[in-house]
Amino acid sequence: MTSIQLRGRLKRAGEHTPGSTRTVNWVPTIILIIGALYCVLPVLWILIASTKTNDQLFSTATFLPSFTGGFWTNMQALFSYNHGIFGQWALNSVIYAVGGGVLSTIVAGAAGYALGKYRFFGSKWIFRLIVAAVLLPQIMLAIPQFLLLAKFGMTNNYASVILPQLVSPFAIYLCKIYAEAAVPDEIMEAARIDGGSEWRIFWSVGSRLMMPALVTVFLLQFIGIWNNFLLPFVMLNSDQLYPLTLGLYGLMIITGGQAAQYSIVIAGVLVSIVPLAILFLSLQRYWKIDLISGGVKI
Repeated sequence: MTSIQLRGRLKRAGEHTPGSTRTVNWVPTIILIIGALYCVLPVLWILIASTKTNDQLFSTATFLPSFTGGFWTNMQALFSYNHGIFGQWALNSVIYAVGGGVLSTIVAGAAGYALGKYRFFGSKWIFRLIVAAVLLPQIMLAIPQFLLLAKFGMTNNYASVILPQLVSPFAIYLCKIYAEAAVPDEIMEAARIDGGSEWRIFWSVGSRLMMPALVTVFLLQFIGIWNNFLLPFVMLNSDQLYPLTLGLYGLMIITGGQAAQYSIVIAGVLVSIVPLAILFLSLQRYWKIDLISGGVKI
């Protein structure tokens, strides 16, 4: 075969020869750049604004940082405000997000595994009900949940914020779909032959194969609870139980003739972003497409 014929076949197959130039499609590139700027600019503004005092926020250029020590002043004011209550708010947010995230992940994993790998009376209708519940805005449930917990005297405590968020229809739906695809029936049958109980199979086999889905559910639940404002606002009336979202909101309200503490709030927002960034960086290694590749040989 001559070199001319070879180059002709490569071109017909849509491949490029070593000396050819590629045509860049700029439309997707520009869209991705705009999307990246849309996500990065607010974080960059928070980082820059945290270096400014209250007066400098409205008197200096938006994206010019201050080098007069405003960052450390804001941090000191933030952690010393009202006898260090910001630390209590941060601890409350950790309790709500970690406790609610772990418990809701366990519930979603077990429910999704059961719906995906077992057939029992009413399983199809239960799944359809869960899919319908995904379309229901969670904000609509805040007031009914408050009225229900108030009858049992369970408001204004940690449980009043964690309990309503234990069951996530979307998380159960995600785990159910993933369990169907990631947990082979052959492995379950082999475990039954070896004498494993259904609970042991779920804990030792199913949960391990579903780990990417469980990590995703935990991250979604953690972020959702960490950023939740309405439910704590409805359930809590003690500032010692406030999460960061509700506590920082209180600093922005002008009361008693005092100006809103914008610079302190911005510093608090910056601090509240750090745990989310650490969580993403530490858990992203579990997102591997080939986690179960080779688990079943056909």
